Amino acid sequence: MDMAPVTSSIIHSIGYDRSTETLYIQFLNGSLYEYRHVPVTEHEQLMKANSKGTYFNTHIRDLNRYPFNRIRQPCR
Repeated sequence: MDMAPVTSSIIHSIGYDRSTETLYIQFLNGSLYEYRHVPVTEHEQLMKANSKGTYFNTHIRDLNRYPFNRIRQPCR
């Protein structure tokens, strides 16, 4: 999975697998999450957002619409 670095106060990089509709978010603290069943349009809007963190919090995390797993713990 290729991860694209982004400019954000909370997100380090974002990846997306179109074949499985899986969104990958790596945070600045090192934790990595996968969000499943994320439509390509949602990923596109996230990547276009002026604030990736705000978009993520408002449209993905806070709505709790997509099942997720933490793949990697935060770095200590």
